Amino acid sequence: MANRKSARTLSAAELSDVIEMALSDHTRFDQIKALYGLSEPDVKALMRNSLRRGSYVAWRKRVQQFSQRRAHYK
Repeated sequence: MANRKSARTLSAAELSDVIEMALSDHTRFDQIKALYGLSEPDVKALMRNSLRRGSYVAWRKRVQQFSQRRAHYK
């Protein structure tokens, strides 16, 4: 894939954008992948490394709850 980047090759501004998008309840993982080339596991790893443990756990719980209610959430 030509536009695939790892979290290591993203600039600080791009990392900030990805984190903001991932925290948003209105952005799906496929939208992040289309813009930055990061897969769902890549985004989860980025979030795990960027957020405090409690914040990451709360984010994952929220994403899982939304995805159980909506077929195409994240």
